[in-house]
Amino acid sequence: MKKLFLVLVILLFAGGMLCADGINLKNFPVGEWLDPNYNAVWEFTSNNIRILSTDGEVHFDFSEQGVQDFGVSMEGGKPVMSFKSEAARRSYKLTKPVTNMNIILEIDAPWNRNYKVEMKKQ
Repeated sequence: MKKLFLVLVILLFAGGMLCADGINLKNFPVGEWLDPNYNAVWEFTSNNIRILSTDGEVHFDFSEQGVQDFGVSMEGGKPVMSFKSEAARRSYKLTKPVTNMNIILEIDAPWNRNYKVEMKKQ
């Protein structure tokens, strides 16, 4: 019985740790933004981030692949979201300027130069 209780406690703790790294956009805007360089749509919902083709086909679903170090903060009065994806082997930073509806996407991939693009709201 003690072993079963210990296993349950460990599972509950591990489940809490997984939720801590989950996606929760808080004050970051939800909606869809177009990356014009790749003709890809970034879709932000309250609990997920996906990359879609312009016809809606899912290219990458971050909730299925997992994220690490996810966070939403304010930098200079602007909402900023940052996270890592081991599956994609990249780090992401998205900044929402206060002057327009666009989002600045920055991707850091260790094998390539950093990528930065201003995406337009769809």
